[in-house]
Amino acid sequence: MNIVVCVKYVPDAQSDRTFQEADSTVDRAGDGLLSELDEYAVEEALKVVEGAGEGEVTVVTVGPEAAADAIKKALQMGADKGVHVLDDAIHGSDAVGTSLVLAEAVKKATDGSPELVLTGMSSTDGVMGVVPAMMAERLGLPQVTYASELTLGDGSVTIRRDGDTASETVEASLPALVSVTDQINEPRYPSFKGIMAAKKKPVETWSLADLGVDASDVGLDAAWTRVVSYAKRPPREQGEIVTDEGDGGSRLAEFLGAQKFL
Repeated sequence: MNIVVCVKYVPDAQSDRTFQEADSTVDRAGDGLLSELDEYAVEEALKVVEGAGEGEVTVVTVGPEAAADAIKKALQMGADKGVHVLDDAIHGSDAVGTSLVLAEAVKKATDGSPELVLTGMSSTDGVMGVVPAMMAERLGLPQVTYASELTLGDGSVTIRRDGDTASETVEASLPALVSVTDQINEPRYPSFKGIMAAKKKPVETWSLADLGVDASDVGLDAAWTRVVSYAKRPPREQGEIVTDEGDGGSRLAEFLGAQKFL
């Protein structure tokens, strides 16, 4: 089975996340990496192919030049090839525009006939979670979401979705699009052999023109929402120090009550 995994290059959560002053979009020029939640989708694709003994995993990403690092990490894990959609006109795209570009990239990567498309449950920067559903609609595929377990049958895919109060079993016919959670597996670390092998794996770079997407349909001007203003988080204030002079317990209770914790 040939599987397409859509991944995202996101700002490193350990670094300072900032916005660009010119247009209030996320500054993606700094430190970044493959979104942690997308690693589970890559791992699951690798497991499916390894279990079947045949198949291919193609990783697709949309983003600036640095987004190539997300593809590199997936290839080091074991994916077979990558596709990087790189075009300045994509800058500032919202979920609607991003889903359009990804859907067209999936079509082109699979000659219009995807067998299985995997994604993470959301991105660690925007935390939207709606792009997979939008992609499925554009691709005309059934979508099953939040998979904590995935099983392929004869022409079908079955997932287990774990909720707060119950677990559901959902089945869909193939081809399909599946988003997975961080409960589905434990992503592997790239081995030295995998790191070296990744250097020889093919990575194609496509523009909007290559996908047949009109630049006016994506980007900040076409976005349905935009950031109006932003401000840095204020520094944390020093906490109050209470010296226990026999009344520490009551003073603590008063403080918790004032904060409505009691």
